[in-house]
Amino acid sequence: MPSAVSSVEPPPRVLSPSQLNALARDLLEGTFPAVSVEGEISNLARPGSGHIYLTLKDARAQLRCAMFRPKGSWLRFQPANGMQVLARGRLSIYDARGDYQLILDHMEEAGDGALRRAFEELKRRLHAEGLVDESRKRALPPLVRRLGILSSPTGAAIRDVLSVLSRRFPLLDVELLPVPVQGAEAPAKITDMLRRADASSRYDALLVTRGGGSLEDLAAFNDEALARAIAACRTPVVSAVGHEVDFSICDFVADLRAPTPSAAAELLVPDRLALAQRLDALSMRLQRHADHRLHALRLPLSQLRQRLQAASPQRRLKQGGERLQDLHRRLQVLRQRPIREARLQLDTLRARLLRQHPARELPLRREQLQRLLDNLRRPLLQRLRGRAERLSGLARALNAVNPLATLERGYAILDRENGGVITDARDVKVDERLRARLAHGKLTLRVEATDDGENHR
Repeated sequence: MPSAVSSVEPPPRVLSPSQLNALARDLLEGTFPAVSVEGEISNLARPGSGHIYLTLKDARAQLRCAMFRPKGSWLRFQPANGMQVLARGRLSIYDARGDYQLILDHMEEAGDGALRRAFEELKRRLHAEGLVDESRKRALPPLVRRLGILSSPTGAAIRDVLSVLSRRFPLLDVELLPVPVQGAEAPAKITDMLRRADASSRYDALLVTRGGGSLEDLAAFNDEALARAIAACRTPVVSAVGHEVDFSICDFVADLRAPTPSAAAELLVPDRLALAQRLDALSMRLQRHADHRLHALRLPLSQLRQRLQAASPQRRLKQGGERLQDLHRRLQVLRQRPIREARLQLDTLRARLLRQHPARELPLRREQLQRLLDNLRRPLLQRLRGRAERLSGLARALNAVNPLATLERGYAILDRENGGVITDARDVKVDERLRARLAHGKLTLRVEATDDGENHR
């Protein structure tokens, strides 16, 4: 017969409560290293140790929480019972009571939590597009000459900036571009002013600034349209929004982020005292360089002067002067000789010219010319008088047969407009237009009748 084999289960492991809590704690902390919980504060306690103990609850459950010092001192608000908050931390086990609880690393008001989530989401998207990369950011000019400041004209930030600028570098040309720095209309107005300032090309740099505040107060500077406008600017943009612990989206996309408005002013302009010291140092360097250069040039100049003195130029100049005077005397002699010879030759030619001067021949030639003219004029005048008499006779004969002479006595010559002289009344028709030529002028006529009592106009 087969023998029956009995199986014996091993006894269960016996754990102490602390061991079981340790196992549970390792499981919770390994599974939930970081969680965020939103709920209402209740049972708030702040003992003298500086720790904060509270319970987060909603309509159906509650969760014990603890925030240990010093993180509790970093809170930017005063927690109170009934306040809605967003808490971030890790799940763990409290050994003394065996309760699991949330060990808080950070806590903020729930409204700020929504803004914070939107802030982180926008920051993540802009970073993915490369708008936060340092490689695309523009460097400030070495010396900003004209600065445009986008800020509230009544805020403390603009007073701090102007005070630092006037103290450090009074020569800076500053223009305030007034914009609201919080409220529903602030993002659009800041964006519009920024774009217009950049398009004007008037400024070496633009500063976007305001004082500190809550995340809700700084919401205008976490606007996506404003962030993209800053990234698209051709003019370098400096962002100084809030205090040193505050960060805005503008800070990430701007070409330079300053921790405070005053720090932005210090980054934008040099200190006049430091600048004066630098100018003094540069002036001294320039003077030393000039002295060194002059010394380097003075050595060859001294050598040339020694060579010049060794050649005794004064003696050579004296010898040259004496030779020049001798040449001048010789030149004077040579110059006077041809002048005297030329003057003698000129006197001889003048005497010959006077003997053969044409003025002696002119009276004789003038008398001879007059006789020739008289001989030529007499026969010419006789021929002209004969021709004139013959022409006068021909004119009288022509005038006798000239029809125009008849017109002087009151007669007229009729002809058609297209030509042809009228000699017979039967050759014309009634209403025909004719022309009458008179001794002085012409008339245009129309035939009214051709009978014996005909009239012409």
